[in-house]
Formats: sequence, C-alpha cells, structure tokens
Amino acid sequence: MLGRKCKLYRRNERTIYKICIRTVLTYASPVVAHTALKALDRHRVIQNKFLKEATVAHWCVRNSILHRDLELPTIAKFMKDASKRFFDIAGSHPNALLHSSVDYEPPHRHHFIRRPRNVLTDPPDALRVAV
Repeated sequence: MLGRKCKLYRRNERTIYKICIRTVLTYASPVVAHTALKALDRHRVIQNKFLKEATVAHWCVRNSILHRDLELPTIAKFMKDASKRFFDIAGSHPNALLHSSVDYEPPHRHHFIRRPRNVLTDPPDALRVAV
C-alpha cells in the first residue's frame, strides 16, 4: 500500500504511518527510549526508510526535510515525549508502586550507571534541535 507506485495521497500515507507503523515502533517506548543509542538508531533507520519510500523522495533528500515537510518528529523525539507523558501521568497515579517509581533523585554526574529518567534531562543534540 505504501510503495512507490501507490496512488495514495501523502496525507493518507502519513496517517497509515502514524496509526500502523509508528505504534509498532514505539511499543513500550517508556522503556525503549532509555536504551542504548544503537537501539534508537535502528528505529530511526526504519522510520527514515519508510518516509523516503512513501514520499518517493530521491536519495539525496535530507531526512530532516522529510520530517519537516510531513510534520513528523523523529522517532527518538517521539519516544522521549511519550516517555515524559508517561512519567507525568505516573506521578499523579493512585497506585503507590507506580507513583514511587517516579520519585527519586538522579545520580551524580560522575556516576556511571544511568537511571531511565536521566534521558529526559539530557541536552538535545543537533539533529533533534533541527527537527
């Protein structure tokens, strides 16, 4: 349905991406968003391949231009936003265990073990700022 010879409008292809493909890529994103960058890169590659094929973009078109034109965030930004929303909702949840998972102090800067919520406070890199 989303190949190069498909006759769908761009808006419909974008909707199919958001409903079908992005939901599969971002399943359990509060957990996956805090994994190694290599795992997020695999998701980013899948997203960019889909966007290039769905829009019939030439190989030299930048991915940031595709994201801007289709008004879609990068998959890493979407996962981090979803994770932030999850932790915001978990903070006001009546379940004590879920509420306690939100309240903790982040480790010191010299600490080598990173807790999941630290990713939300990381400074954005150049690609995320551009998109």
